[in-house]
Amino acid sequence: MLMEEGQLMPFMTRGHFTIPPDALKKMSASQKQYWNVKCQYMDAVLFFKVGKFYELYEVDAEIGHKELDWKMTLSGVGKCRQVGISESGIDDAVHKLIARGYKVGRIEQLETSEQAKARGATSVIQRKLVNVFTPSTTRDGNIGPDAVHLLALKEGDCGLDNGSAAYGFAFVDCAALKFWVGSISDDASCAALGALLMQVSPKEVIYENRALSKEAQKALKKYSLTGSAASQLTPVQPATDFVDALDGALGGLISHLSRLMLDDALHNGDILPYQVYGGCLRMDGQTLLNLEIFSNNADGGPSGTLYKYLDNCITSSGKRLLRNWICHPLKDVEEINCCLDGLRLVVSQSALLLPLIGIKVLKQRVKAFGSLVKAAVDSDFPNYQDHDVTDSDAEILSILIELFTEKTAQWSQVIYTLNCIDVLRSFAVTANFSCGAVSKPIILPHSKSTTLCQETRGPILKIKGLWHPFALGVNGLPVPNDIHLGEDSDGYHPRSLLLTGPNMGGKSTLLRATCIAVILAQLGCYVPCEMCVLSVVDIIFTRLGATDRIMTGESTFFIECRETASVLQNATQDSLVLLDELGRGTSTFDGYAIAYAVFRHLVEKINCRLLFATHYHPLTKEFASHPLVTLQHMGCTFKLKSENPHQDDQELVFLYQLKSGACPESYGMQVALMAGIPKQVVEAASSAGQVMKESIGVSFRSSEQRSEFSTLHEEWLKTLLSVTRMGECNFNDNDAV
Repeated sequence: MLMEEGQLMPFMTRGHFTIPPDALKKMSASQKQYWNVKCQYMDAVLFFKVGKFYELYEVDAEIGHKELDWKMTLSGVGKCRQVGISESGIDDAVHKLIARGYKVGRIEQLETSEQAKARGATSVIQRKLVNVFTPSTTRDGNIGPDAVHLLALKEGDCGLDNGSAAYGFAFVDCAALKFWVGSISDDASCAALGALLMQVSPKEVIYENRALSKEAQKALKKYSLTGSAASQLTPVQPATDFVDALDGALGGLISHLSRLMLDDALHNGDILPYQVYGGCLRMDGQTLLNLEIFSNNADGGPSGTLYKYLDNCITSSGKRLLRNWICHPLKDVEEINCCLDGLRLVVSQSALLLPLIGIKVLKQRVKAFGSLVKAAVDSDFPNYQDHDVTDSDAEILSILIELFTEKTAQWSQVIYTLNCIDVLRSFAVTANFSCGAVSKPIILPHSKSTTLCQETRGPILKIKGLWHPFALGVNGLPVPNDIHLGEDSDGYHPRSLLLTGPNMGGKSTLLRATCIAVILAQLGCYVPCEMCVLSVVDIIFTRLGATDRIMTGESTFFIECRETASVLQNATQDSLVLLDELGRGTSTFDGYAIAYAVFRHLVEKINCRLLFATHYHPLTKEFASHPLVTLQHMGCTFKLKSENPHQDDQELVFLYQLKSGACPESYGMQVALMAGIPKQVVEAASSAGQVMKESIGVSFRSSEQRSEFSTLHEEWLKTLLSVTRMGECNFNDNDAV
């Protein structure tokens, strides 16, 4: 940045800062003080204390003028640009700038002008940078419902296969004085990194300059829902194993906090291990997005999300625990049933929890009582013994703190227990005020368990009267459906469901409702249905549509291939897989081929619980008689717009109900009319579509008639797995050191 004539702005280039000697000579003593600090914190807005005012200079003054509408002036040696505010308004100004994403520092006076003069006639008032605040490190004494995290990442290959990566991470909640550390292995899709970002929801992310792969940087943009800021650290030695990656992340975090004058957090904070997936139902970042767990797909807000649906907590710490539980649903049957038993007790004895509602009132009364005591003190009362009282109070307070610290573990357990009660109460409120039927799920061990119930043979998912808790019908009432995947005492039911139906007919909603039911069940929560039986799910995979990411060079088809490859490589018999409209990102024949290949592989090689929604109706003919597949569709009907019973007066009505068999047709033209496409255009499209069906129909004869097509899906499968260059990753969390 070039210096304008007559100004004292230093020269700045990327990573370099110099003050011209001529400019340095012209500076006043206080200006030199300012620039000595500013040259080390060019990324921060620095407030400089002058008497009873705080001032911003040069570039910082421009920010104050732009963001806070302060009047710009020219003053001092060299006519420096500046804005300022009285010390009474500094806190509000700092909070406003931080809320807008700025890093803000305060250079305070350490003495008065009289004290400086007492030291010598030429002495300059001593000043020092005492605070640097960022959006993730502000501490006002209040711990809110949403944790504010600062996350540090360190990426390395750690000897993994080509296309895989390892990440060491460390993050801190400065308000709670807690650190978490861990490491993960990941594939090219950054699924595990996405899960970490969705779970932690960092306000800021720091990483080494030019040491984060393009894939990881894309993941930061995609999964950082809070609009997190990114800061870059000086590169250090590359990570060759998971310990190096973890140490690099923690070291970077400590260095960053030290630079922000947060040494007390480093000295007093607790360091805890963190596992992204360890011992719980796994949901990667894409699944958390697809299912709208924490943010909706419309505007990114909390409305219509699972968290919003379950959040009836009274305390801020209870809300935090609820979020953590949602990120890590249980897999252990005993733990799940323990939660369900606790919830049943709360639901049946909900009146006992009503006094908890008064906690907020009690807190307000305690605060008000303190104010009353202060107001009652007579300011004119002689204060001869002030010092004695102050010393006595300090001694008593020190003793109380020491006694409290000795019981830290017990108090922590008490707080955690109260938080658990708060979350269970929240679950109970959700169940009691539900607009549809809810039931306690029956949880069975996963298929690898030797204690699997004799009534089942392998994984099962049986839900009667399932409805989506935050996607109701047009009349505002639940639309129930039955899902039965897997064999039980009622008879044989295939684990794979091939679902067809018109656009807007409810296919995607049914898929999401199924996943939500599984998550709720393994949270130990009641499920929105009449009856639910399931064996424990280990991983949920979802591919519910994709969009082009032109700015990152990724097409719909590429995204489909990469996400689907992750499913094929990592799904197990105990997984739940949801695929919606796979193959739509390429040509019709290629799309059909890849849909056929993936579906057949999942059905015959993995045989997991699978819901596969498609518009490729020839698939229903290919798998109509397959013993491992059941065909169903979302029902719809026609009704007359008027009493005149003509075809043209009929309109399509969606029933949102699951019906047996394949959908008789796609109803695409009817949906196009409903969307407002001109009738003559739709009629022309209908005629062209009929011609295409007749000509392409030959290409979609069954595999029994065309031997070459039986190998086509194998070729697509090989291509799908190779083009994404993904090595074998088990996605296990590595133990934090």
